[in-house]
Amino acid sequence: MTQTSAAPQRSKRVADKNAIHPFRVNVPEAELAELRRRIDATRWPDRETVTDQTQGVQLATTQALARYWATDYDWRKVEAKLNALPNFITEIDGLDIHFIHVRSKHENALPLIVTHGWPGSIIEQLKIIGPLTDPTAHGGKAEDAFDVVIPSIPGYGFSGKPTSPGWDPVHIARAWVVLMKRLGYTKFVAQGGDWGAIIVDWMGLQAAPELLGIHTNMPGIFPADIDGAAFAGLPAPSGFSADEKLAYDRVQFVYQKGIAYGFQMGLRPQTLYGIADSPVGLAAYFLDHDARSYELIARVFDGKTEGLTRDDILDNITITWLTNTAISSARLYWEYWGKGYFNAKGVSVPVAVSVFPDELYPAPRSWTEKAYPKLIHYNRLPKGGHFAAWEQPQLFSEEVRAGFRSLRS
Repeated sequence: MTQTSAAPQRSKRVADKNAIHPFRVNVPEAELAELRRRIDATRWPDRETVTDQTQGVQLATTQALARYWATDYDWRKVEAKLNALPNFITEIDGLDIHFIHVRSKHENALPLIVTHGWPGSIIEQLKIIGPLTDPTAHGGKAEDAFDVVIPSIPGYGFSGKPTSPGWDPVHIARAWVVLMKRLGYTKFVAQGGDWGAIIVDWMGLQAAPELLGIHTNMPGIFPADIDGAAFAGLPAPSGFSADEKLAYDRVQFVYQKGIAYGFQMGLRPQTLYGIADSPVGLAAYFLDHDARSYELIARVFDGKTEGLTRDDILDNITITWLTNTAISSARLYWEYWGKGYFNAKGVSVPVAVSVFPDELYPAPRSWTEKAYPKLIHYNRLPKGGHFAAWEQPQLFSEEVRAGFRSLRS
């Protein structure tokens, strides 16, 4: 694989499968030249026939992204950021798992594992490492410090690609406990959004004795009948509060208009050769996650200032391109197809919930309290969306600190 030459070869690691090895990113210049060549060779479609995003990612946005990607974007900047952090590889259940592990300088730091989502990578969490590990340098207190572990989901980024079925969120949840125990942590907490939210819900369901609690910014809160009605496109049942009606309408929109990629990857991920072959194809596919995130990204490439920069967006896409993980990451949807994303799952461990207004749905307190009987923190934020750690790292970090404060000994 092109991303590193530092990890020991598997044959040298057989003797100790529990070993943890340093990892360094080192992309050959030829790979970056080939990326630029492919961007320049893009065969463009006609412009959309509408003036909005209802037909998908707009041509002007994609062409602006491609121009910047091919001419001004510098992968070496993010490569240097990654290599300035402690990166590691360890083998769990026969698969190489990559992770960043930053220990706090403060005593009694609380161990925390943070999981990204799709279309994502560890890039989503880079901005929160400083505020969480060194809160005194970011407006916080030493007693709110964390040791932070940020793994790459199997099939994503620098982790290994599963070669057989079985690496679903249930398996990943178990693997994260193995990882944290391997790092020497006997008690820890977990955080996640998007797929990370599904994974931490499953960690909560499995309730390993080492797990003190979870924090989620995409909580699974919909009762089964309500989730089913929204998926079927039925009108909202009567008797909802204003917050419940808003959440229902928003998740119904996601099911009916906003999750085409989920159906494709959930049913036929291997068919998506186009996003493995074309950088621009991959970029457009990644930009189309949800309407509010796309609107933000479109404004960024139109020259406006937002929570994300052009480099932020392209760092995340480029890491997927260089590791050739477009299809292996898509298979996670296939692994979990039909098992429930936004529904209440019966989590019984302590749970902290942060509600960002531009999330796929703003979770109402009423359903959140029923879904998580040990709810220890619930807060609605003034701004931020689906990729909260990436878009609003300061607010997000403050929420993680507040959410887990009561679990510190």
